[in-house]
Amino acid sequence: MTRRPLIAIPARFSASASALRYAADVTARALAHAVYAAGGEPLAVHPVAPGAEVDATEVAARLWYADGVLLPGGGDLAARWAGQRAHATEYDVDEEQDAFDLAVARHALGVGLPLLAICRGNQVVNVALGGDLVQDLGERTHRHVVQEIAVAPDSVLAGIVGTTPTISCYHHQGIGRPGRGLRAVAHAADGVVEAVELDGARGWYLGVQWHPEDTAATDSAQAGLFGALVEQARLRACSRA
Repeated sequence: MTRRPLIAIPARFSASASALRYAADVTARALAHAVYAAGGEPLAVHPVAPGAEVDATEVAARLWYADGVLLPGGGDLAARWAGQRAHATEYDVDEEQDAFDLAVARHALGVGLPLLAICRGNQVVNVALGGDLVQDLGERTHRHVVQEIAVAPDSVLAGIVGTTPTISCYHHQGIGRPGRGLRAVAHAADGVVEAVELDGARGWYLGVQWHPEDTAATDSAQAGLFGALVEQARLRACSRA
């Protein structure tokens, strides 16, 4: 395979962006660069789900080219998707974004596309599989926090980042009840679930609650997460060639 594996990344809606006059679809530069540095081609996907309604068939058709998917961080997921009540600290909710991300997650899992889910993306997958969220972590502060976590030695994650990686966190929601097949494989010292794997997945899947893109440029363990996604996407692309 000579081309870079194509990694679809749902864009985030932004009210403004530097050098643009109007609202924008954005992807974090560090995230895109981490995928590119790992050998992948990051491709932003415009979210479309007017009225928070989405056509799953259309989403599947739009992702025909993808060798892998990365579900990135972002604002809070609306509580209603998990049958919960919104917390007073809920912020940056956009239900069109929610509906699109949920559809992308279900498509990727359904057809076995390699999928790396980061922070909000991890929560999206959990809800897509019937789980729910801790709507506010309260005094368990995970915003602007760099901390060491414990990773299960028998996990796929441990083979990439080791059993005691140092991670960069920014989130105030977290995994509550795990969705179907999801298994917690990493925890912070305060008990917060920091990563999950999916038993019986059709394709490669890893969900992390932290932001590996924050330190991927200087931490080979964090860069390894993007490398693992790109390698799995490469294998899928080769199998389809």
